[in-house]
Amino acid sequence: MTEIHTEPSSTGHVSLGKYVVGFALAMILTLVSFGIAIAGVTPKYIAVIGLVIAAVLQILVHLHYFLHLDRSKDNMWNMVSIVFTALIVLVFIAGTVWVIFTLNSRLM
Repeated sequence: MTEIHTEPSSTGHVSLGKYVVGFALAMILTLVSFGIAIAGVTPKYIAVIGLVIAAVLQILVHLHYFLHLDRSKDNMWNMVSIVFTALIVLVFIAGTVWVIFTLNSRLM
């Protein structure tokens, strides 16, 4: 009989239950997003705010349950790189939106 030896990972003990909880939360947030987008009962700005909140929550669920990122010391550099990447993406998106909204006034 062959014995399989695995190296201990820095993520600790990962159980099937955590994956099921993460999957359930991701599905609920996806259904909420589709519901907000399809229903059309709320004003547009409230729907956009709801979609942004659902998207941020979905990102956090994926980071915690599937990528196993938390505030432990082992994951510090992973979190720093993710925060830096998010900051750079935010700057790109904000810059693009600013350029698009001011494009008309700069072309006239």
